Amino acid sequence: MSVYQNQRVGLFVDVQNMYHSAKNLYRANVNFRKILEEAVGDRQLIRAIAYVIHSPSEEEQTFFESLERQGFELKIKDLQIFSGGMKKADWDVGLAVDAIKLADKLDAVVLISGDGDYVPLVNYLKENKGCFVKVMAFGKTTSAKLIEAADDFVDLGQEKRKFLFISRK
Repeated sequence: MSVYQNQRVGLFVDVQNMYHSAKNLYRANVNFRKILEEAVGDRQLIRAIAYVIHSPSEEEQTFFESLERQGFELKIKDLQIFSGGMKKADWDVGLAVDAIKLADKLDAVVLISGDGDYVPLVNYLKENKGCFVKVMAFGKTTSAKLIEAADDFVDLGQEKRKFLFISRK
């Protein structure tokens, strides 16, 4: 399936995956607005959902508000801290369920994550829902199996100036 103007697009953003990849690889922050613009292009945006984890942090609220101003709908989950000190924070199942629920209303799904756990989701959306699935993530931290499963892959690391806010420190 090629990209066409009336195509209905849904974006699903694994914010933690992108945030940590950008920090670890480039010591930078992700420009989610540019990713949204690039992902949608001239097509019709149906939903852009950003999945975030809430932890006790002042700057976090500003970040969440910024995402909302840029056009993202936020889904927020609290950071789980277990008695042994282990922390758990992921949205894999929630993101997958939302993508499946919305798939009948979409022609194209854009997954913003490099997490290989999404391979079964990508395959399901393509094979059972007929969706064109694009993955946008940093190539250096993206699962090879996810890249292979997707119809298209955009390596955000190839255009760092466009997709990252790199501090000058």
